[in-house]
Amino acid sequence: MTTFGEYIRELRTGKGLTLTELAALLKLDSANLSKIENGKREFDEKRLEKLAIVFDLDLNKLKTEYFSDQFAKKMYKFNCLPETLIVAEKKTNYLRDRNVKQAEIEF
Repeated sequence: MTTFGEYIRELRTGKGLTLTELAALLKLDSANLSKIENGKREFDEKRLEKLAIVFDLDLNKLKTEYFSDQFAKKMYKFNCLPETLIVAEKKTNYLRDRNVKQAEIEF
């Protein structure tokens, strides 16, 4: 298990990129990228697509890695029970179903 920042560092070093090189590809400065890799700053989800392109990753798998990290940090911070994830999954399915039904309405 790694944090999302550690995951980025592993991708970067595995591809032989320096902080400066990856930061330039993501349109970040290297100091901010260093803070992200060290867990002192959050990665901006708007850059997920760029990150996927740079490392030739499946965007959905990258989103899973990113958002699972975000959920875990929130759950840890607020000392949530594991059942929180079960309830969240049910709510996600509810929202998905609700939006599908709304999309079926014709005007």
